Amino acid sequence: MRETGLLSVRHALLQGALALAFAGSLALPVLAQGTVSGSVHLIERGTKTSKDIDDAVVFLDAEGGSARSGSVVEGAVVNMKGREFAPHVQIVRVGGTVAYPNKDPFSHNVFSNSALGAFDLGLYRTGASRSVPFVREGVYAIYCNIHARMVNFVVAVTTPYVARVGADGSFQLRNVPAGTYRLRAWHERATESVQTVTVPASGSTGLSITLDARAYVPSPHPDKFGKPYATTRADRY
Repeated sequence: MRETGLLSVRHALLQGALALAFAGSLALPVLAQGTVSGSVHLIERGTKTSKDIDDAVVFLDAEGGSARSGSVVEGAVVNMKGREFAPHVQIVRVGGTVAYPNKDPFSHNVFSNSALGAFDLGLYRTGASRSVPFVREGVYAIYCNIHARMVNFVVAVTTPYVARVGADGSFQLRNVPAGTYRLRAWHERATESVQTVTVPASGSTGLSITLDARAYVPSPHPDKFGKPYATTRADRY
């Protein structure tokens, strides 16, 4: 009887401890999350209008370090079809991979000479797909060693608060906790824009980002050996 009584007391104490722990967890503060939105403006040389504003990427980095919540690494895909990379700009989380399936009836050779991490996926034919990991944050320029006009950019980020800009220049970053961030914007023809923003619990709207592309001068990129592409050679693949 005495042993049964002790077990009952222990059970009651355990239930009380669990109840207190649950109540304490309910009392933990939850950071409010809001939407950060605005527009990106790309200044072109002369009277030229931007037709590729939707290739811009906007993201938030926490002050003092990148925002890493929701850090599940996900893969992405860039198709090769019609001697083009699609999409032209792809976003991936640092540590994630990008697959390059060949959907053309001829071969491609995907490579990058980026200082962030050079790679060469080699020559492969239609129906095949090869992947590459992106382990460092930054922008990687990627090409095909067969077709000079094929250009792809992979933007590798550590933050979950990232988005492509819409065709009208608008952007939205959802579920952003209140805090101070670096608001960064990138476009292949402009210098990266960085500004500090303080996001309240209710979010921030009407933010304006200007990217200046007036100094951009297009130039041909070399092949994977650092040499010019052959201008007289017909595509054999």
